[in-house]
Amino acid sequence: MRRSLWALVVLTACGNSSPERPVVRLVDEFGSVQIENLSTPAASIAPTEWRFDDPEAAAQWKAGVGVESLGTRDGRLTGRSTAKVPILHAERSSGLDEGDILHEVVVRARASLGSNLAITFRGSETVDLAQIASRAELFPWPLTTPLVPGEEFQTYRIGVSASAVTSVGSADTRHVLLRPTDAEGADFEIESVRLVFRKEQLASIPPGVGWQGLGETYRESIVSRSPEKLRFEIRVPEDAFLDLALGTVENGPVTFKMSAPDIELERTLTTPNRWEELALDLGALAGREITLTLALESARDGSLGFWGAPAVRSRKSSKAPRGVVLFLLDTMRRDRLDAYGFERETAPNLSRLVAEGVLFEDAIAQGAWTKVSVPSILTSTYPTSNGIYELNHRMPASGVTLAEAFREAGYATWATSAGSFTGRGSNLHQGVEVLHEANSFPKSRGKNARDVVDRFLPWLERHKDAPFFAMIHGIDPHSDYEPNRPYDTLWAEPDAKTKHEEWTEKVKPFIENNSMKDRGLPVRAELEKAGVDPEAFVKVELDWYDGSVRGADVELGRVLEKLDELGIADDTLVVFLSDHGEEFLDHGGSFHEENVYGELVNVPLALRWPGALPAGRVVDETVQLLDLAPTILDLAGLAVPERMQGQSLKPLLAASGETERFRARPAISEWRRRTDQLGTRMVDAFSIIEGEWKLVRNVERPADVAEFELYHHETDPLDQKNVASEHPEIVERLTQQLEAWHKWALERKLPGDGEAASEMTAEELQRLRSLGYVQ
Repeated sequence: MRRSLWALVVLTACGNSSPERPVVRLVDEFGSVQIENLSTPAASIAPTEWRFDDPEAAAQWKAGVGVESLGTRDGRLTGRSTAKVPILHAERSSGLDEGDILHEVVVRARASLGSNLAITFRGSETVDLAQIASRAELFPWPLTTPLVPGEEFQTYRIGVSASAVTSVGSADTRHVLLRPTDAEGADFEIESVRLVFRKEQLASIPPGVGWQGLGETYRESIVSRSPEKLRFEIRVPEDAFLDLALGTVENGPVTFKMSAPDIELERTLTTPNRWEELALDLGALAGREITLTLALESARDGSLGFWGAPAVRSRKSSKAPRGVVLFLLDTMRRDRLDAYGFERETAPNLSRLVAEGVLFEDAIAQGAWTKVSVPSILTSTYPTSNGIYELNHRMPASGVTLAEAFREAGYATWATSAGSFTGRGSNLHQGVEVLHEANSFPKSRGKNARDVVDRFLPWLERHKDAPFFAMIHGIDPHSDYEPNRPYDTLWAEPDAKTKHEEWTEKVKPFIENNSMKDRGLPVRAELEKAGVDPEAFVKVELDWYDGSVRGADVELGRVLEKLDELGIADDTLVVFLSDHGEEFLDHGGSFHEENVYGELVNVPLALRWPGALPAGRVVDETVQLLDLAPTILDLAGLAVPERMQGQSLKPLLAASGETERFRARPAISEWRRRTDQLGTRMVDAFSIIEGEWKLVRNVERPADVAEFELYHHETDPLDQKNVASEHPEIVERLTQQLEAWHKWALERKLPGDGEAASEMTAEELQRLRSLGYVQ
């Protein structure tokens, strides 16, 4: 069993506190908790269920697309699929305003053919079923489970909280879309469809540890019911405080009581579905063995309360660095940053950070979009090894995240997910105590850095004296490119928006890719067909893009300013990076995720830790984002988990003369997706950079696309001139290295959850499932 499933042996060895521990997490101590006044579950909640022996329930379901002969027989909904994406549709009219979250879907059904059963939801007034069906291949439904074809009925359970990219709230379930099979010509029968919402699920479980979300902010939590009292026997660290958040799903008042010797605090919550943070000083109890009691009171026994990320933390930190802040700015091309020589001052605060730290001139991302790149960054594993390359893929629990490593070392951990791909939907919440999911932020065309920093700064202030790790994920440069004021006209002309809207409407009829049509992102050929000047069109987008970068940079400045104000700047390692870049017709396309060219995989990377890292150092060696996690852990004096595949860049950060200890490795990027924006079939594309050369290999390509492309990486970083025909010997050498790497990465593929689960005890497996790490 791997050490990093939070070192579960430690987790379950509760009650073994010692004076040296800088933090005592109550979720880890729950195995030895004493529970008084154990409450029975509240009265059962009426389920949301359709049983097709009920004519009224059956009448609510209609044949959408790809379905014929829909009817009822012997209490079952029956039909036949006429396409690979058959859709059954029901519209709900009640329970939409409950403010609840969908936990699980249970379907009792059979199908004669097929591999998968899936379900999805829409909260809009109307739905376009044909459009949803047409996009199912490009955007797979995340709520999917393997189908067992045949004559026997099966019960299929789909865990929504673990599978969905974002939470599915009750308001989102107005339209229920069921795909009973993925095979054409299959007969199907359905006995029942049941939606299990969180209140129903929680009403049936005993008190314990879980991953609970309120308002799309999630925390490691202890769930209890009134009038339960939870008693923890702990040793209090020096200069300690109880750090936690409180929350409930109840509409009536719930009182939370916390007590320790000579210390009492109570807080009554009257608003459901939001967290209230607080801290209780325990400094007077330093070094003592105490009983810490958490109790719930309510007028109705069985009322639920969540104790979010409850931990007794020491304000005396001996960690170095005390804090680590990862500022990940999504979709950031490095060639649009003044720190990398761009003529506009798009990021003066980043330039300040670079002047005080280390800049990597040539950092390469392992993926060209967030879903693939960020898992590789946080776990230091190649996409080939972690298996993530599609929308509904999840990091196996055997992957070790940076947050897990820091959590295990006693750090408080905090993160945001700006684009849905860096949180629960990808299983990247492993080790994170507090996670703000993308849907928790106001919708403002994706410009979220201001809101993220607004939430981070109070948390930072509360944890300034404790060791902490935080990942700020800002998405401001992402499309739509138009920034918030005042950055919208910083470089763009005042009439730019009017012109761009006119051009977009003119070109939309020519955009073939539906997803790109929705975004208003044409390729060069489509602009030309529409009679729109590609250069003028892109200039507006780049002017806006630069403005969005400047707006996010201001928020980076606020973080640096707060570290100075709190007096912890010298104790904090700040890392600035991006997960990928963006194409503005560089190779004829728009957006990202479509290839492994330089505009998408050449990314910024800078580190600052005053006194520990040299100021103003520029590293010109090619490095990979895969190397970042081992580097951060190495700088923090923590062991690098065995399954991480990158190497520490610490030798490159040292004074001149130390770089000979660094072992240069080729930089690898991967692209795997069913189809790309330009309409070709590039199922697999890989690139390898070694020294001055970059090789791109296109796999399963159409006849008019070359298998090999070679670029002089040093002089042609955006891969504009293919010189493969001029250097066949270099193509051959790099091809062999790429094949050797691919074999190596496949041999180190992370164990899937099923394989890892077979090595765990029932208690360990239940702990991981309760936190959503294993499905």
